Amino acid sequence: MKIIEYEEKYAEDVKDLLEELQNYIISIDPYHFNILKGDYKEKVFIKDMEEVRKNQGKIYLAQDQNDVVGLIMGVIRMPEVDFDYERLQNMGEVLELIVTQKTRSKGIGSELLNKMEEYFKSQNCYTINIDVFGYNEIGKNFYFKNGYHTRMMTVSKKIKK
Repeated sequence: MKIIEYEEKYAEDVKDLLEELQNYIISIDPYHFNILKGDYKEKVFIKDMEEVRKNQGKIYLAQDQNDVVGLIMGVIRMPEVDFDYERLQNMGEVLELIVTQKTRSKGIGSELLNKMEEYFKSQNCYTINIDVFGYNEIGKNFYFKNGYHTRMMTVSKKIKK
């Protein structure tokens, strides 16, 4: 297994991984808010690629022989000034971290995360943020084991059946 930088020839592999992640999220969501539309992977791919292009981003792929078995996408958020505060440091943000189900629990996610952390460090990022779906206990445990902590949290309540 090796970690490589994204090239256009891997676009379909990336789209398939994005769809696999969304299907997993849908499967663990007790609210059943989301459904996967036929053009989902195309639209999210375009959106993610635009974010990567606009924000000094990187995409790394985990490749096992010729198969892409994982990916990580990250961008750099630059310092900003708001009404109430000023953030003085660059911040790394992981947009996507996906390891295909058939190769999970083999250290691939950690290798991808370490590679992105190296990139963010080289770009003088002060912190890294990652959004994790609240019901994704496997994902949350993975990040906690890799030194991440809950800093912000959104709470939700279903009020209509």
